[in-house]
Amino acid sequence: QVQLVESGGGLVQAGGSLRLSCAASGRTVSGRTMAWFRQAPGKERELVAVIHWSGAIYYTESVKGRFTMSIDNAKNTVSLQMNTLKAEDTAVYYCAADDSLYSSGWLRSQGDYQYWGQGTQVTVSS
Repeated sequence: QVQLVESGGGLVQAGGSLRLSCAASGRTVSGRTMAWFRQAPGKERELVAVIHWSGAIYYTESVKGRFTMSIDNAKNTVSLQMNTLKAEDTAVYYCAADDSLYSSGWLRSQGDYQYWGQGTQVTVSS
């Protein structure tokens, strides 16, 4: 089992920045593909970014150039640095972890992840 706890959400003005963190416990994040998803009110949960166990990172088009995902294996955490925030970034952000180690592929679907955090609210005022 992997327990995930997100933090760092809050209210920020458009153009501002936030840094989300996801602390993992129970098992290591090393060798595991991790992701950030988000869900805006009335919308389906969508992928934001994936960090493959190899270190490669995928970003959804709408956040490219503004968001940066990183992993700290020593601290067993993943982070999402969000800059130049827009009102449309308002959502609950979820951290997700793959149960398997060294999985092949990018794992871009919700169903690819077995462990989820409780979510952290990000609100961007325009």
